[in-house]
Amino acid sequence: MMSNQPLALSTPSRNLILLTVARGITWTGFLVAIIFGIEILNFQLYLVPIFVTIAVMGLFNVATWWRLGWPRSVTAGECLAHLLIDILGLTVIFYFTGGSNNPVITYYLVPVTIAAATLPWRYALLTTGCCFSAYSGLMWFYQPIPELSRYIAGSSISLHVLGMWLNFILCASLITYFVFKMARALRYRDMTLSHTREAALRNEQILAVASQAAGTAHELGTPLATMAILLGEMKEDADDDLLRNDIALLQGQVEQCKSHLRSLVATAERRRSGPPDNMDARQYLENVIQKWLVIRPDVTHQFECSGKRHAIIPTDDTLQQALLNLLNNAADANPASIDIQLDWDNTQVTIDIRDHGEGVPMEIADQLGQTFVSTKSKGMGIGLFLTHATINRFGGSVTLYNHEDGGTLTEVVLPRVNSSL
Repeated sequence: MMSNQPLALSTPSRNLILLTVARGITWTGFLVAIIFGIEILNFQLYLVPIFVTIAVMGLFNVATWWRLGWPRSVTAGECLAHLLIDILGLTVIFYFTGGSNNPVITYYLVPVTIAAATLPWRYALLTTGCCFSAYSGLMWFYQPIPELSRYIAGSSISLHVLGMWLNFILCASLITYFVFKMARALRYRDMTLSHTREAALRNEQILAVASQAAGTAHELGTPLATMAILLGEMKEDADDDLLRNDIALLQGQVEQCKSHLRSLVATAERRRSGPPDNMDARQYLENVIQKWLVIRPDVTHQFECSGKRHAIIPTDDTLQQALLNLLNNAADANPASIDIQLDWDNTQVTIDIRDHGEGVPMEIADQLGQTFVSTKSKGMGIGLFLTHATINRFGGSVTLYNHEDGGTLTEVVLPRVNSSL
């Protein structure tokens, strides 16, 4: 990627956010239910400890939101502490509202489920043990609420049964939504780690290729300089004009090799010293195609640009080489009638290259660009591998498809720098 992206929240941080939201919903529901029981159903409760407990849990939730703004990451142990504080608050509120006879007592299953879905095994076991102990103690120690045995007027349903139904709806909703979100955060973390490992492996392979290329370029400098000197002396000693012309041709080839080596060094220096250049996508692609036609004069192609206005993309010499690799692959498959199409939208630029060759074998289609795999009998797969790495570095992607009418369709996607142009 060409720009630094902010790091995503860690999985424990995401889980703590969801736990905080669930706590807010739960204790707000408890407050509404208690006020309804006091004002409408005339429940006789110990109001001071009940409202103090609700206020403390509310302040704790506010403090948790404040803590989430800290740069320090959330740990699994901190999530466990939050669940244990929730269990303590539930136990206190249940003690003053009927103990195990409270129809909401099964809400203990929510912290148990959250711990089982998000925390290490020993933490989940500790959470389950605390809930079991609290539930068991409330079977003997609690303040009774006789009003729970009343029946709703005109029906055979008691307030206790109605409360159990409402609690089931609350628990099922919280478990379905929040535990799903927490589990998805875990899956996202695993996927991110997998992509990070793949990127690290790919970077190691690229570094190995780059180191070998740098060593080879350094070693080529001495023999090229020797060849240039000897060719100069041979040209001076030659009497035949035809021989001098051949020597001049060789001198030109040697100088071209030296020029390529100097270009490699200059490109590396530019990459270290500053950001890539931004260019118009159509003009840049047309320049690349012209250089490609000099290299491959045997090809015939059609170029089409669907966009009507300008689109700017980040470029450097490595991107040009990557696109040349893809164009050469298309030419190697079939040099006749290669279709090149350029298009863009508000966020990205798409380059489609379609050849009329035999297509990509399905058994290696998923591996192309991920390692040194080639569709050519004498190829090593390095070109396509480096092409993928280069375009990925720009924040883009390369995808190969077997076209429905035959041949291979190569889709290159690059980010659009400035959509307002």
